[in-house]
Amino acid sequence: MPHLVNLERVSKAYGVRPLLTEVSLGVAAGERIGIVGRNGEGKTTLLQLMTGLEPPDDGRVSATRGLHIGYLHQGDTLDDSHSVRDAVLGGRPDHVWAADPRTREVVTELLAGVELDRAVIGLSGGERRRCALAELLLRDHDLVVLDEPTNHLDVEAVAWLAHHLAALASALVVVTHDRWFLDAVCERTWEVHGGVVDSYDGGYAAFVLARAERQRQAAATEVRRRNLARKELAWLRRGAPARTSKPKFRIDAAEALIADEPPPRDRLELQRFAGQRLGKDVVDVEDVDLLRGDRMLLSHATWRLGPGDRVGLIGVNGAGKSSVLGLLAGTLAPVAGRVRLGRTVALQHLTQGLDDLDPEARVLATIEAIRRVTRTATGEVTATAMLERFGFTGDRLTARIGDLSGGERRRFQLLRLLLAEPNVLLLDEPTNDLDIETLNVVEDFLDDWPGTLVVVSHDRYFLERVTDVTYALLDDGRISLLPGGVDEYLERRALTRQKRTPYDADPAEVHTSGASTRQVARQSPRRGSAEERAARKTLARVERRLEEVSAREAELNDEVVAHASDHERLTELGAQLFALGAEREALEAEWLEAAEGLE
Repeated sequence: MPHLVNLERVSKAYGVRPLLTEVSLGVAAGERIGIVGRNGEGKTTLLQLMTGLEPPDDGRVSATRGLHIGYLHQGDTLDDSHSVRDAVLGGRPDHVWAADPRTREVVTELLAGVELDRAVIGLSGGERRRCALAELLLRDHDLVVLDEPTNHLDVEAVAWLAHHLAALASALVVVTHDRWFLDAVCERTWEVHGGVVDSYDGGYAAFVLARAERQRQAAATEVRRRNLARKELAWLRRGAPARTSKPKFRIDAAEALIADEPPPRDRLELQRFAGQRLGKDVVDVEDVDLLRGDRMLLSHATWRLGPGDRVGLIGVNGAGKSSVLGLLAGTLAPVAGRVRLGRTVALQHLTQGLDDLDPEARVLATIEAIRRVTRTATGEVTATAMLERFGFTGDRLTARIGDLSGGERRRFQLLRLLLAEPNVLLLDEPTNDLDIETLNVVEDFLDDWPGTLVVVSHDRYFLERVTDVTYALLDDGRISLLPGGVDEYLERRALTRQKRTPYDADPAEVHTSGASTRQVARQSPRRGSAEERAARKTLARVERRLEEVSAREAELNDEVVAHASDHERLTELGAQLFALGAEREALEAEWLEAAEGLE
């Protein structure tokens, strides 16, 4: 089959550092390729060479005549002066785009909660990302190139995107650290490392098997890396049937590598060790009500975490996962009920922000000031050895924290928390900005970490790898146990969407008002009761304020068009639009909650 894009002996360097050296490869029609490798190895550079955005230093890049390429950058090319409707839908009114099932599905899935007539400049980073992805998917391409497409998407949206891409006829090349997504979508994997690109058949799990076999045949001397691969292989082979039943996994030599490999972690030993450090009582959430603004996240919720529990917490974006971690950490107070911590609890909370790091501090000095030696269930590890495991070697040991990349700072932030020897660890999106090899290291360390772990993450692979049980926020005011894990969560969400989402409605009735349907269910008040009167007053008040907000947004959007070339003014207008958008979202949530109470 002829290649759509072909690279012949291509080399590319930045300064004195070579990223790619005499790389030859191609993408055929209909092919689905995932690209993996450490941060900084040249994955994005490879995409830019393939799409013609960067010229090679040496070699040749060729493409078939008339090739249409859709490229999702890590940033976006949306015009700040346009509305979402203009930028994504080419200005089409609701009754036009909603009449097309393909367009309706993309808009419903990716732009839920985004007002189409809002200006692009007023969108948050996550909203801009989803708009850019929707704009690409609404157009026809021969080759789709995606750079970290799952960023800012929750577990449900990632599952939908994987299903959508699998049904596309176009060729696909994707760079992502989401290993579940790689397995679900890709049929070939390219590993970028040391200036070369190695090609493997299959998705991520098959890539791990094949790479381990190559190392075995080559008598690889990278002992630590090989041991990590064996542990991951063992977990993959003993995991979900959907992963292990694929014929591409049946590599006898690779199976021999893991014949006697124990499970990744000894759950009973870790729980015993955790019990010694924590006692019986860890965290008890008792009859708690938790509010964010005017929205009820938890209502009479009770949740108990014991010693050694390893819990994954999932839910749609905005469901309140980070707020629940804040509740456990004590940074958010409940409006009713209480959160009780055991007397011996030493808790650390990894937030999504990086602003708690001193940019002038040095890496090694900061770590050694915390602890020179830390304990795990299998023994003691020095701070220097931990830094090496987390990728800090050579001149990175003495680097200023302010000079580290986003991924390096995330690694450093996590390492700093681990060295404090917590016995309760709360991780909020810990996989952000981490490459796959670093994720393997984090997973390996957590396998020996004795304590109670709560993880919020959209990275399904990471959740399944490091936790033993899954809970979810299902917008019913509770923290619900899901024995079936992420699969059960997706099934429940699908049933909910079938009841609430107007897929089969008349196209003119399909809209994206931005009002969230993800609210806590309430019992209808008695007719004429004080509760009903209060709800109707709330509706009237919110509707009046929504009209005011809409009018002000229209004025600001007109100003955006009038000041399209004044970047300073556009920044001011964008901030005002963003604030109004947040207020609109809160008002719509309040309106919907009051309206549901009257049904």
